[in-house]
Amino acid sequence: MCFINSDSLYSQNKIDSATYYYYKIRNPESNSDLISAYNFYHQHKITSLKEKDTLRAIYDLQMISECQNKLGLSYESSGSAIVAINLLDHFNNNDTLVQTRYGLLTHLGTVYQTSNDYDKAIEVYHNALKLVNKQKDSITIINNIANCYFELEDYNLALDQFNLIYDKAINNSNPKQKARVLNNIGAVQSKLNLPGAIDNLNQSIDIRKKEKDIIGAYSTYKSLFHFYNDRKEKKMAKAYADSAYETVIKINSKTYVQDALSLNVELNEDPKIRAYKRLTDSINKAEDIRKNEYSFNKYRYDKQKRIAIANELQKEKEKRLKLIYQVIAVLILTLLIAVYFILKARNKREKVEEIYKTETRIAKKIHDEVANEVYHVMTKLQVEADQHEELLDDLESIYSKTRDISKESSLIDIDQNFNELLNDLLTSYKTNDVKIITRNVLTINWDTTSAYKKTTIYRVLQELMTNMRKHSLAKIVVLAFEQNKNNIYINYSDNGTGCVLKKQVGLQNVENRMQSIGGSIIFETEIEKGFKAKMTI
Repeated sequence: MCFINSDSLYSQNKIDSATYYYYKIRNPESNSDLISAYNFYHQHKITSLKEKDTLRAIYDLQMISECQNKLGLSYESSGSAIVAINLLDHFNNNDTLVQTRYGLLTHLGTVYQTSNDYDKAIEVYHNALKLVNKQKDSITIINNIANCYFELEDYNLALDQFNLIYDKAINNSNPKQKARVLNNIGAVQSKLNLPGAIDNLNQSIDIRKKEKDIIGAYSTYKSLFHFYNDRKEKKMAKAYADSAYETVIKINSKTYVQDALSLNVELNEDPKIRAYKRLTDSINKAEDIRKNEYSFNKYRYDKQKRIAIANELQKEKEKRLKLIYQVIAVLILTLLIAVYFILKARNKREKVEEIYKTETRIAKKIHDEVANEVYHVMTKLQVEADQHEELLDDLESIYSKTRDISKESSLIDIDQNFNELLNDLLTSYKTNDVKIITRNVLTINWDTTSAYKKTTIYRVLQELMTNMRKHSLAKIVVLAFEQNKNNIYINYSDNGTGCVLKKQVGLQNVENRMQSIGGSIIFETEIEKGFKAKMTI
């Protein structure tokens, strides 16, 4: 049985007492040792619970349960163990508590086994087996399970279980464990009339006598008794019944003494005495099972109740989480809608700013180029009144500049054939000195392009051509068009003088226009190496 370390649970003034009574339980010289130990741990449990020290109370209940079991109070022992397990269920299973749970389950299985409730013992042992992480512990539990099958007279299944641990136990350095397995293998072999039974039993008793294992020796004497009694060898059976009785007298346990005396009753041939023993055993077994059934069902009920409460709490938690997620989703959706309208407002503001910049540029051009020219003409009219022909030339120049500015900012009729519109635009920049070349412009399907994008393309090309005419001194301009799925590519190049790239108002305006439609434009230029622009729409 595994226990919580008492040194970690008891104050210094209690350690010596706890250790003293712990050894009294493990090695009792009489029932009075067990009773005094029980009283100590019972009182200490009350104190532990008052102080809300649940771990210490669990340890106290372990000790109480073992006292009760050794006193023959199997029902009370199982009840104490179950209370301890219930308390343990409130804690997370760290390594120490897993070992404690394993010890309690193993002890509870032993209580059921000694009170002949083998089915419950097997169930509890299997639960304990799930917690095992040491080979010696697994050997102990499987051995106990096999013994339960043996008592249920399912000898083949018992032998299968014993065989699972035989090699491990035989090679184990622990002689007591080796003797126990030899005894159990021999007992089941005896019931199945298999060879080797008596040899295994004799090896077991030799080891147990050498190790002075009184309880173990008593168990093997019983096995030897049944071996010979089953084969009607009454003399040998009587000898081992007497040896069993003489052994348990040394430990002064009424339970063991009663069990040893019952072996002699089995030897009695009087049918009434034998019937009495069978009836007494049956009544005692039924009573033990009834009491254990109550404790076990109460444990199951309490556990199911805790599980049900935990499930309800989990459902409530999931419900709250779902509500939180819904609130978060609504907040995110609200945020996205807000961001959408903010971006939309920003885009609208940028468009307004773009229009403002365009209008400012037009106003500046009109002011710088038209108003100044008009001012000079007025000055000439005042100073040189006779030069009418030259005045007409000046006025015509002013007219041409004004017309060009107006054309750059005039409304575009996008509804007409866009290819023709582009052709008219580019042709208007062709002169005797400037050659305009277009490639693949007719392959572009403009019907899938929005009016806003077409307007932007038109204005960008217009800006590039105007820039070429004013600054580059180019002789050849090439515009190559290409369409790939949803993208349109326009590459502009001229053989003009080129320049050091500085994004003045014109080029910056072109870049802004392209960005407004989700497109891009890249400029490339060097002195005397012409000017290039690559557009993606």
